[in-house]
Amino acid sequence: MSHIMELTQPYQWFTVIWWLLIGLFVVLYIILDGADLGSGIFSLFHPDSKERGAIMASMAGTWDANETWLVVAGGAIFGTFPLAYGSLFHYLMIPLMVVLWGIILRAVSLEFHHHAHRSRRIWDWGFGIGSLVTSFAAGVCLGAFLQGFPISGSPVPTFNGGVLDFLTPFSLWTGFTAVIAAALAGGVYLRARFERDSTIYAQAMIWTDRMFYLALAAILGTVLWSFLAFPWARARWIGPEWWVFILAGALVLFATWSMRRASHHQQDIRAMLWLGVIVFINFGTMMATLYPWFVPGTLTIFDAANPSNSLAAFSYSMLGFIPVMLAYNFYQAWIFRARLQSLAAYE
Repeated sequence: MSHIMELTQPYQWFTVIWWLLIGLFVVLYIILDGADLGSGIFSLFHPDSKERGAIMASMAGTWDANETWLVVAGGAIFGTFPLAYGSLFHYLMIPLMVVLWGIILRAVSLEFHHHAHRSRRIWDWGFGIGSLVTSFAAGVCLGAFLQGFPISGSPVPTFNGGVLDFLTPFSLWTGFTAVIAAALAGGVYLRARFERDSTIYAQAMIWTDRMFYLALAAILGTVLWSFLAFPWARARWIGPEWWVFILAGALVLFATWSMRRASHHQQDIRAMLWLGVIVFINFGTMMATLYPWFVPGTLTIFDAANPSNSLAAFSYSMLGFIPVMLAYNFYQAWIFRARLQSLAAYE
């Protein structure tokens, strides 16, 4: 099935570069929109409509751009790894539809909150429920992806499993872990966005203290489960490159300690940045464990890659947009950096 011989040496490098870029797009989505989703989960435990409006106001200028990275990641997979795109999206069709419905509900609720009067509480709940559903379904997708899936052979690799193959105890666990991790990110984000004398800030301090230990336990459980369940992960972690993963683990522990220390000292921006570092290192470690697989046990990145000519055309047309998008995200974060009061509203 492999067509690695169809890729010349330069385009094999192109394949690796695009695989890394797709990983970058996904991790940027997790870091940026994960905080927004976590804020929505946080809002479910705070029934005051004005406070929910203030939480929505904190992300009013950035939430839609943050979600763009998910669209970019999907488009990049379609353009550079079409065989993986077709089979993977078939396999994950149901949880990805749930992710889409959650995003739509959240976006509609954000926009309708300040237009509604009698139905405002419905959109308040829609904002929180949409955030919860999106986080859980995205976590299920990640767990199902790590499990791999069966495909047919030539001429085109196609998913040939059952419609509910994605639904396993492991994928449900990663869905739960994603909700807890997003909830922690949301609390850290809200502490960085609200004045320290506001009620939301005080509530977010308590929230992050609780979510920190839950997230730590859930992530450690996921790592242990992966070690026991996936031979490809176990072989890489205790193989010749074991020291790389030990180093990555040490860096994560240092970043976790730094985030916790910054949080205790109310250095809220620093805590949020350290949390981003933790996510980035963890995701990079996962990709290092996966290589050269695009989908574990199913397709390598070279099996799934576009032929050289198509890959070149896509690269020439798309690579220039990446620094523009990164600059735009940074510009947005800078413009909307001011802290808010609980009396702020999304209108």
